[in-house]
Amino acid sequence: MNLSQLPKGGQATVLIVNDDCAQDAIAHRLRELGFVVGASVKILAKGFLGGNPLVVRVGNTRFALRKKEAQRIQVVTSL
Repeated sequence: MNLSQLPKGGQATVLIVNDDCAQDAIAHRLRELGFVVGASVKILAKGFLGGNPLVVRVGNTRFALRKKEAQRIQVVTSL
């Protein structure tokens, strides 16, 4: 599943950040922000219209992401 599919309050672990091209600046920036393999993420809030933006906590930091950016981040939920 990707990060945008996680419900509000949902927690997961990052599997991979997908690149759209060879030198994908957005994917690179997401990794710099902490969206790396094994990182714990939680959806804190979702926007009213179409779930944009998402407020996500990775580690101890909060970020607002567009749904399109969150769709690049593949996650797995904990059992």
